[in-house]
Amino acid sequence: MKQPQAVDSIAQLQPYIPGKPVDELEREYGVKNAVKVASNENPLGPSPKVIAHLNQLLLNPLELARYPDGNGFILKNKLVDKLSAVKQSISAEQITLGNGSNDILDLLARTFAAKNDEVIFSQYAFAVYPIATQAVGATAVITTATDWGYDLDAMLDAISEQTRLIFIANPNNPTGTCLSATDLLHFLHQVPEHIVVVIDEAYEEYAASSDFCEDYHSMLATLNQFDNLVITRTFSKAYGLASFRVGYAVSSISIADLLNRVRQPFNNNTFALESAAIALDDQQHIRQCVELNRQGMSYLVNCFTSLGLSHIPSAGNFVCVKIGAECAQVYEKLLYEGVITRPVANYQMPQYLRISIGTMAENQRVFAALKKILSC
Repeated sequence: MKQPQAVDSIAQLQPYIPGKPVDELEREYGVKNAVKVASNENPLGPSPKVIAHLNQLLLNPLELARYPDGNGFILKNKLVDKLSAVKQSISAEQITLGNGSNDILDLLARTFAAKNDEVIFSQYAFAVYPIATQAVGATAVITTATDWGYDLDAMLDAISEQTRLIFIANPNNPTGTCLSATDLLHFLHQVPEHIVVVIDEAYEEYAASSDFCEDYHSMLATLNQFDNLVITRTFSKAYGLASFRVGYAVSSISIADLLNRVRQPFNNNTFALESAAIALDDQQHIRQCVELNRQGMSYLVNCFTSLGLSHIPSAGNFVCVKIGAECAQVYEKLLYEGVITRPVANYQMPQYLRISIGTMAENQRVFAALKKILSC
């Protein structure tokens, strides 16, 4: 019997592989009290104000029977207030809400790229960029990285008549490298106006307070200078709402209008929309999370040094440590110790593990497990 055939670009697609869940590890490896430092999640979770609100929502079962606000009115206007207060005037018409920022990246590829078009991103860039590119049948143009980060000159040199879209993560995942505002602004001025440039700022809250990234500034302040610029952000990282999948893009009104034409209706549920809006109001919680990350980063870096391990300096809430040729085996042994890290061989970094910054107790657990394994 003849089987249904997918289009070539989908049939050849390698899906995104998420970090191993704690329940799966404990079930398969027979360990207990495992810690997960694999997916760049916030170890403190969301604001206590969000938890309190969710408890109230769950008391009203009718909320579960109603469709969410398809336009996200409350969240968009909360974002307008926050972003306009610290950057520049932003309108609700410039915002596109996504089911996580990954949803936005997919929308951008579907809106601006197709077969015979080219999409530029860097070596060691976020795995969703090639997935979104291939899914629409476009051609990925991957530029060589410099010191694990973006080479903006190489990206400019790669622009051709077929280029429609450029993805840049700042800071970058998985390497944690970041670009200065001066270099990014110079880059944006040189990109032809018909090419959409996406600056993925998923880790912006951490980068803004990082000791590592000099001259880091969000590109949001320059948004109105470039009609082809799109800034994407997420509530999955510093805001601790990864399970709710809320992200957003800020762009020109014309780009936002196009994205909202292909955006699925009701792509954010009611709990997610309301929780994200409340989370924006608790910036004290964000400051607490960022400070915990700074302390944890310093602790882990010092631990790596004591073990004779090098690392890639990171402006995110994670760090890549060089284990060496035995990396895959060390990853597996860590699982038996109840520690879930993230191998990044799929990023052509087979000697590295990416480790998310956890609570201090979790960080200490990581260090103890690594020390035990490497000393054997």
